Amino acid sequence: MPNHLLPDVQPSPGERYHHQKSALPSKPCTTCGRPMRWRRRWANNWGEVKYCSDACRLAKGHRA
Repeated sequence: MPNHLLPDVQPSPGERYHHQKSALPSKPCTTCGRPMRWRRRWANNWGEVKYCSDACRLAKGHRA
């Protein structure tokens, strides 16, 4: 049964997926540019997540 919460991450042939964090998708924070890795908490709105923290969300581009 597929898990609808986890992103569709397929292991390479001959390799098993053991819940490796490096295999999860990531994207940069809009404010600070730090990479954000996918979290189960963001499963329903991963496309809308822009900021890595509340501090970055409140700054909204005021940092470089």
